Amino acid sequence: MTRDFSPSDPHAAPMSGHTPYQIERRVLAGVPCLIERPLEGTEIQTVCLVYHGAWAAKEGKLGVYSALTARGVAVVIPDAALHGERQGDTPPDHNAREYVWESVRRTVAEAPALIDALEDLLGPRPLWVVGSSMGGYVAQTLMQTEPRVARVAALITSGVWAEPEVGRPELQAFLEAYRPVTHADQTPPTPLLLASGEADPTFPLAAHHAPTAAAYRTAYAEAGTAHLLHEATFAGVGHYTSVRMRDQVLAFFLADSVFLADSEP
Repeated sequence: MTRDFSPSDPHAAPMSGHTPYQIERRVLAGVPCLIERPLEGTEIQTVCLVYHGAWAAKEGKLGVYSALTARGVAVVIPDAALHGERQGDTPPDHNAREYVWESVRRTVAEAPALIDALEDLLGPRPLWVVGSSMGGYVAQTLMQTEPRVARVAALITSGVWAEPEVGRPELQAFLEAYRPVTHADQTPPTPLLLASGEADPTFPLAAHHAPTAAAYRTAYAEAGTAHLLHEATFAGVGHYTSVRMRDQVLAFFLADSVFLADSEP
């Protein structure tokens, strides 16, 4: 239940600008999620899935993209596999890189059921995905595996996927099947924003962003959809989602045709 409120003095609640929104916890298809959604009475136009990075949890992404709720977007933040409320599922014999990739593999595998559950809860809606760091691995893979994904932002991440410490056959098979620099042709015509920090010590620009962007640039050009690839780098930004990077993501998503009519005079 949502109580009526006065716009001049609204509830002391989560706010985006002057617009209040709701936060709720759900377990959808076995995945613990936080949902930031417009108040009741506001039609949900779109769903945005937000995937966090390694050794993080869904709570760390609360509020980052909540400005979307003012435009009728439900922001859904799941715990990635083996993270947050799901750490107890972690295999005891994986090294650090295998832990990351096992999380990615499981998170991608469970995404269709999670999306089904979101459609049952919110109704079929256009679906956006944004992922940072490890979440960017997930986001890039879902471009290849999940046809319901309409728009993707991959932040502070890489498509190189060179992993000498990953020795498990099932994880090597996953890397070979979806490595973006060798499978970029599987992603057009999905609009993509690839954004990186120019001072990122985890994914140095020349070694990660540059070859990833080049692979996507070739793939989108060959598909005749070069205008759907957006690239951005941010001076002085390390391995984190900066304010300007976040704002670029918001602008990228709100350029979706779902919202174009709203901006026409």
